[in-house]
Amino acid sequence: MPTPENKAIRNFVDRHYHHFNSASLKDAAQAWIELLQKGDKMFVTMAGAMSTAELGISLADMIREDKLHGMSLTGANLEEDVFNLVAHDFYERVPGYRELSADDEAALLERHMNRVTDTCIPEAEAMRRIEAEVLKLWMSADAKGESYFPHEFMYQLLRSGVLADSYQIDPGNSWLLAAAEKNLPLFVPGWEDSTLGNMYAAAVYRGDIKNVHTMRTGIEYMLRLMDWYQEMTADRGLGFFQIGGGIAGDFPICVVPLLQQDLEIDARVWAYFCQISDSTTSYGSYSGAVPNEKITWGKLAPSTPKFIIESDASIVAPLLFHYVLSE
Repeated sequence: MPTPENKAIRNFVDRHYHHFNSASLKDAAQAWIELLQKGDKMFVTMAGAMSTAELGISLADMIREDKLHGMSLTGANLEEDVFNLVAHDFYERVPGYRELSADDEAALLERHMNRVTDTCIPEAEAMRRIEAEVLKLWMSADAKGESYFPHEFMYQLLRSGVLADSYQIDPGNSWLLAAAEKNLPLFVPGWEDSTLGNMYAAAVYRGDIKNVHTMRTGIEYMLRLMDWYQEMTADRGLGFFQIGGGIAGDFPICVVPLLQQDLEIDARVWAYFCQISDSTTSYGSYSGAVPNEKITWGKLAPSTPKFIIESDASIVAPLLFHYVLSE
């Protein structure tokens, strides 16, 4: 249901955003709305540190209002939404982070404050707190001979209620809580490259977990994505909205040429494409590649609506999300 805030932001964008990146934002938002009105669905990918940037404040509403229907994200974004959920009051902001010396950084390390640009995540209250709880789930599954994907363990953790008394933000602003409520399909390629991924490896190394495959990752995620993509596009299109670059976007967009070229299955190409990125067009950069390059790989068609918004996603995405929510 559109709120006065949603409508006010849409009116602001409609009045002021007519050129350059602002026009791309409006065009992409309008095309997202048109996609949903046709009965098609939307897939969102999220790289960078968007959970620590508190994108969940707007992203959670997008999930709850059925404006998106699946996501691919980095392991860092998966865990950092939960870190923020239980330890927000212990976070420290460093507005002058560009002026920090190496000694200043070492002082943050000494205090176990892990810096992400202008925000420090407290190790004890966030990372170790979640490690203690999720390790119980990992070990329990391992003892039973069960295996789950990284996001499934996080869903189990949130649904158990064990953290509920420790929430330090409005739970309505947690995108992962919203996803758990909806059982939203998530895909987390390269999860090993995350804090909890390192902790899982340590648990296997110590012998706390006997079977490394208790955690399902990588190729198994792609196999699930292949089935899910075919189900979702059997009688409709699926759009692709990419925040940042890297594996969060490159992994899922490849499912189309995989199905078409490697398996010779008649799969649809993505029905919409938009990327928010501050990586400008350059030679050899995937994050800076223009959408038309993806036509040559069989990911998009010449007729696919395509947009690039070259800007900071922490500024752009909430505006675009509220525009879509206004419909």
